[in-house]
Amino acid sequence: MVKYFVSGGERLTRAEKFERLCWVDMVNPTDDEVDDVVEVTGVSEDMIKAALDEEEPARTEFDDGNSMFVVDCPIIEENENGDTYSTLPLAIIYNRQCIITVCLKGNPVLKDFITGRIKVACDKPVAFILNFMYGNSKRFLYCLKQIDRKAHRVQAELGRTLKNEEILQLLELENSLVYFSTSLNSNYKVHEKLSKVEAVATREDYRDLFDDMVIESSQAVEMCKIYKDILSVSMDAYGSVISNNANDTMKKLTVITILLAIPTMIAGFWGMNVVVPWQIQSGDTSTLWFWVIIVGTLLLTSAVAFFLFKSMKFKPAARRKTKKFRRKKDD
Repeated sequence: MVKYFVSGGERLTRAEKFERLCWVDMVNPTDDEVDDVVEVTGVSEDMIKAALDEEEPARTEFDDGNSMFVVDCPIIEENENGDTYSTLPLAIIYNRQCIITVCLKGNPVLKDFITGRIKVACDKPVAFILNFMYGNSKRFLYCLKQIDRKAHRVQAELGRTLKNEEILQLLELENSLVYFSTSLNSNYKVHEKLSKVEAVATREDYRDLFDDMVIESSQAVEMCKIYKDILSVSMDAYGSVISNNANDTMKKLTVITILLAIPTMIAGFWGMNVVVPWQIQSGDTSTLWFWVIIVGTLLLTSAVAFFLFKSMKFKPAARRKTKKFRRKKDD
């Protein structure tokens, strides 16, 4: 889809066709639309299609009077498990004829340009780029805060019950922060190239806007690093908790196996088709030794169970009581 906008008063107005000093907004354009824009603007097809590759890195390019700045932008996508966060490249190209923006999906910052929430002029391409990058940095901050809130909600749920769904959500958020961190660092290199543009270096108002953008971008980088470290530590902690729970379960299963092995072993001895002690002889109807063996088996199993549970359960409980006593004594 291709839209044309021109500066008109306090906000941009929609144009029916290409005009000189207009803004060409291209969202997932078709090949025919790309050819039409190439014909009227003089911008090469490679430049326009650069941002149509999801893996395109943030970079700058200057060729035959055309200047292109490709930056990564945060996007929020909805799915069955909630919102997911990732990044997409967006290219801003300008020359003496127009400004062109190209992206695979609509961008919230550009929507603010269209609605007039952020005032821009189509005849000032450098100011257009600075305003976009400033809004893009604020958009990163907004998404990072949303990720942090979602991470806190998931961790609170994990504090009550450890479920695979919450673990996978934390893993997805951690992956999103990795994407954000990579994109922010790539965008920083584009910011450095933008600082060397003559208009930014010579005009004080442009320089102030550039400094504000750098501050927001630096804050986003620091927040992303902090959130990523916190999530990484949390994932390690939950991994340790899951491992400890698995160890406790294996201990219980081992004790049950040992206890069941004792009567099974004794019953196996007396169930063999050979002469065994206290065997009932022919014509003897007494069941005394049967009950003796049963009682002996139960006593032996109980004794083994007592020593096993004493070594596994009673000692830690004693330590917990000691700690509680010490806290009460300190109070």
